[in-house]
Amino acid sequence: MPVVTLHQTAPAEPLHSQLMQLVVDNFSDLSATALPPSNPLYNLYQYALGFEVHLYLQALGGTRLPVGLVLACEEEQLAGFVLYLPIDAEEGACAVAYMAVRQDLRRRGIARAMLAEVRQRHPRMELACGKGKVACFEALGFEVVGARGPQVLMATDAPAGDAELAVLDVAPIFRTVEIQQIHSYLLKQHGRKAMVEAEKKRDRHLDELTRHAAAFAWERIQRWQIRPMRIVQERRS
Repeated sequence: MPVVTLHQTAPAEPLHSQLMQLVVDNFSDLSATALPPSNPLYNLYQYALGFEVHLYLQALGGTRLPVGLVLACEEEQLAGFVLYLPIDAEEGACAVAYMAVRQDLRRRGIARAMLAEVRQRHPRMELACGKGKVACFEALGFEVVGARGPQVLMATDAPAGDAELAVLDVAPIFRTVEIQQIHSYLLKQHGRKAMVEAEKKRDRHLDELTRHAAAFAWERIQRWQIRPMRIVQERRS
């Protein structure tokens, strides 16, 4: 069984590279957009997600943004990670932003062990996931409490209180040179018409996910329990 530890700073190599690879490999599960590989925008959003996680790791141990990280490691090999964000004004609560376990090491209790480490500091946890992942998280002690955009909102107990969740402002990521270069390459590879159609398919895909998440949550709980929590972007000095 891998050793589970809390990290106050970004992991050093080779764990950092292994974590980023785990993010890329699990893009469809981790990203709220959940774009299929057939969409030409897939690689662009895959890179953007990796960039976002990288920025969260950089924020570890600083005052810029409260971030927590739990790693499961077997010697020098990363088995899984949980990146979470403490919820302001609600003591003992956090939001699991991203969690992944290596595919070849699943069903060995690694996710449960990592969440238990987080729970020691934050007994109340919540997360948003795709409808297809609900059963997995129910088995880990989460319950459906509502919907948030294209994802189902889950928590370890009932929603409570006004709170504020500070998250990274991801908009600047899509204005970086790297993202622009990826977009230019995709434009040359697929053509403008295909890229415009890819954006339309993305929007239709997100609309469909949002409808399905709302309908699923409504069916499961029979009444809305959307937590009155504001999602705020990081404050820039």
